Amino acid sequence: MLFFDSSASRKSSSHSICGKSSNMSGALFLLLQVCFLFTLSEAKLSIIRPEAAAKDFNVSKIPNAGTCSYTAIITTSCSSTRYTRDQISISFGDAYGNQIYAPRLDDPSSRTFELCSTDTFDIYGPCAYQICYLYLYRTGPDGWKPEYVKIYGHNSRAVTFTYNTFIPKDLWYGFNWCNAAPSSAQKSAQRWPMFAIAGLIGFLIL
Repeated sequence: MLFFDSSASRKSSSHSICGKSSNMSGALFLLLQVCFLFTLSEAKLSIIRPEAAAKDFNVSKIPNAGTCSYTAIITTSCSSTRYTRDQISISFGDAYGNQIYAPRLDDPSSRTFELCSTDTFDIYGPCAYQICYLYLYRTGPDGWKPEYVKIYGHNSRAVTFTYNTFIPKDLWYGFNWCNAAPSSAQKSAQRWPMFAIAGLIGFLIL
């Protein structure tokens, strides 16, 4: 007569489950590490500092008689000068040559660009596609430190340009992201964490 040892069977089953649980925990920990490192690398890539415009950059001197309106929201840093009497100009546009230019935004009489302030401007100009560059120009003795500039347009998603630094005198200073499309190598580097995550998920399921 054969006897079936149910306790031994349960013990063996228990070991199997614990082993699988341990493997799953290890894989999950590795997955979290991959996600953390990927997020950290993306954060580092997203830190882009303003710089001087290219030497061939110039603004259109033709008055902006376009039919499209834009909203520029400019926040002055709390570490800027208390107020500024400097002349502040702005130029932004898309990758197709559509440029919006405002020769003077400042207005000391209305307390524009004071410390810790946020000012909103309605600017009119040519109808542009996605805004991908923005420069500020400062002339005067006081100095000025914007924290960020946010642009809203009819055909463009809202885009924020983070400065958080003093604008140099007599120099177009800002950002140009128009040619920032990732290369094939960069795209591959961006895709590998997704493949790793997919592989780990498959391992957990199995």
